[in-house]
Amino acid sequence: MSVWQGPSLRKPSGGRKRLARKKRKYELGREPSNTKISDVDRRKILRTRGGNRKIRLVECKFMNLVVDPKKGLTKKVEILDVIESPQGNNAVRQKIVTKGTKVKTTEGLALVTSSPGQDGVVNGVKIGS
Repeated sequence: MSVWQGPSLRKPSGGRKRLARKKRKYELGREPSNTKISDVDRRKILRTRGGNRKIRLVECKFMNLVVDPKKGLTKKVEILDVIESPQGNNAVRQKIVTKGTKVKTTEGLALVTSSPGQDGVVNGVKIGS
């Protein structure tokens, strides 16, 4: 079954709304990629609307970490564990990396600032040790 991002089929009262048209191709969505921590980096290339491409990061091991923002110093570090996730405790237990996730790296704690499921890369900033 496909993901549909069109208008709701329910009224604010909870009653069913009858649409005056069918579903449209541009209202289609996709399932989340749920990027997980693994031993390798694995990407998947999708064709999107307009013939563009979206690179999905399916599994990741490394991230680009901004260590010193004033100097612009960036390092490629290994992701060790997921500490906290905006998706909740279930994503922490499954080690799913999304935007806003706090991860433990070899350089200390970091906050993920990119969307791995849409960008195909994990970028982050150091937030503590």
